[in-house]
Amino acid sequence: MAKFVIAPHMRLQEWVAEEKGYFAAEGLDYEFRDELISKEGKKHDLGDKFGAYQTFEKGRTSDISCACHWTVNVAASNGHGKLYRDAYSVSPAGVFVPPDSPIQTPADLAGVPISVGFQSGSHYSTIQALEQYLKPDQINLSFSEGLLFHRMEQLIDRKSPAASLFSGPYYFVEQLGFRKIIDSTFMIATLITGDPDPEDVRKFFRALRRAQRDIDLRPELYTHYYKKEFPARFLDQMDTRRWGPGERIVFEPYTRDVFEESFQWIAERPIFAEGGMGECNYEQATVSVPSE
Repeated sequence: MAKFVIAPHMRLQEWVAEEKGYFAAEGLDYEFRDELISKEGKKHDLGDKFGAYQTFEKGRTSDISCACHWTVNVAASNGHGKLYRDAYSVSPAGVFVPPDSPIQTPADLAGVPISVGFQSGSHYSTIQALEQYLKPDQINLSFSEGLLFHRMEQLIDRKSPAASLFSGPYYFVEQLGFRKIIDSTFMIATLITGDPDPEDVRKFFRALRRAQRDIDLRPELYTHYYKKEFPARFLDQMDTRRWGPGERIVFEPYTRDVFEESFQWIAERPIFAEGGMGECNYEQATVSVPSE
């Protein structure tokens, strides 16, 4: 039988579960495979308008992977996999500017290019956060900087005036003195692709539940795992003892109401071309694999 292929999501849980033997204890025959991990950061430099959704369109090589719930919602609606109903995550995120930036408030971001990943969590969450302060035509999103680590590098190198970041990059730029102008915390969902054994899915999430409890109890013991996926140029600067736990898995259902409300929120904004979102059908787009 083929190994269960896991794509880590720039978070701590998979690394904790692997190194503490939780996957092995569940009897899961697995491997990690994530084409977005790159010690040079180059795999996050995907160019203009190629983001998380496009990686699902292209076809990910893992049985299970994650992205923001908006992208997973649409990917599942277009038949690129099934949204896993039985858990979701919440990730701290924010729009950051350099320490010496004149930008002080969210209103100051009017017209300022903000680096986000196209049809990725930063795209939707930045709109969601800034709509409280700015009109749609005042929110100026820049997609040319690529995915998470490349956006972080562009901000640090002062090639972007502002960037939306989460996970390790969120804590790293904070460590370096960059300022968070507005919080843009967002939900993350899981996409199951192909036809993995449901029991393997159960084993995977049982292991992650144990890892999540460890992280909740002693987060400072595990923040060093961020180094697993960071570009090598920054490793000597990182003081992960100062960082937080980041994304937290919530073992509660991603419900029909959440699915439909999220789908409607995307449809009301010019994020996907007309007809590009697929059909809002919770039963067809999602799958439940309860642990018990």
